[in-house]
Amino acid sequence: MPENYEYNIYIDESCHLENDKQPLMCIGYTKIASENYVAFKQAIKGLKLKHKSPTEIKWNKLSYSRIGLYKDYIDFFFENEIQFRAILVKNKNQLDHSKYNKGDHNSFYYTLVFLLLRNPWVNYLETPHKVTLDIKDTRGKERLNKLDTRLNAEYREKYSRDSPFNFFQHIRSDENEFLQMADFFIGAITFKARKLHKQENASKVKIEIIKYLEEKSGYAIHDGTPPFEEKFNIFDFQIQIQK
Repeated sequence: MPENYEYNIYIDESCHLENDKQPLMCIGYTKIASENYVAFKQAIKGLKLKHKSPTEIKWNKLSYSRIGLYKDYIDFFFENEIQFRAILVKNKNQLDHSKYNKGDHNSFYYTLVFLLLRNPWVNYLETPHKVTLDIKDTRGKERLNKLDTRLNAEYREKYSRDSPFNFFQHIRSDENEFLQMADFFIGAITFKARKLHKQENASKVKIEIIKYLEEKSGYAIHDGTPPFEEKFNIFDFQIQIQK
């Protein structure tokens, strides 16, 4: 295992539980060059101090009093070498786990992690990646080992070498600025995709953030982006509705 990693990837998810009665789910990551980690982390903390708001940024705990911070936060993402990629799964209740996922919703979750990382439009072959995921449950270590095994198997078959995703770990999102950023973007995507912005009592701060994010990205965030989009990529994964 190499001691140095050229890139860090931070993965979070929303509405991922099997029986949460949500019509969709989203999983996504932020990606940075390892050499930028310290500088970007300090810059984000600096933004929070500038707005006198040093606490964690989470989609479910937004306040209109911090709207200036949120817009600066989005600006920081688009002005710096940070990438975001997500898979938006629609019609989640149509998933046939018995047919495709060995009867296990968690197996589907880690299949999504695999698909998220294995973007065929990006050349990962020569760059070792460190992958950090938000803690999901007590069986996380076992599933990370399975994910590592699956990635290695594909790369050995296709490229005669091990996977470049060669280190996996779980941490809590409140311990990492870039997991929080993934949560922020994923929250915006699912909020718009679930059409919560159209409800009579919809959060004004969330509506304004979504509008600003769509202006900056150039995309309607409840739909997919072109697959080759590198900065802000959304894969619209629609489960076929069974008749």
